[in-house]
Amino acid sequence: MYQSITANDLEQELKESMQNILDVRDAEAFIEGHIPNAINIPINELPEKLATLDKKKAYTIICYAGGRSERASQFLAAEGFDVTNVMGGMGAFRGTTTK
Repeated sequence: MYQSITANDLEQELKESMQNILDVRDAEAFIEGHIPNAINIPINELPEKLATLDKKKAYTIICYAGGRSERASQFLAAEGFDVTNVMGGMGAFRGTTTK
């Protein structure tokens, strides 16, 4: 099981504390703009890069619209990770981004 939050909720959380953001969009989309300090692992690379993630950390998973992040959240939760899916994704995120 995993939780879901809205992009607006994430914006508020980022104002209060640092989050471990995992952006599962492809590298080109990530380079165009992402949340500062986000980690980029495209969803199709998640299985092979699983060992780079720390099960002791909670991750907030984001993509562009919410579909890929939902699939990634299901996968990671099944692997024993503490994850939260961002509904609406970067398309709905109005907070600070960087290139």
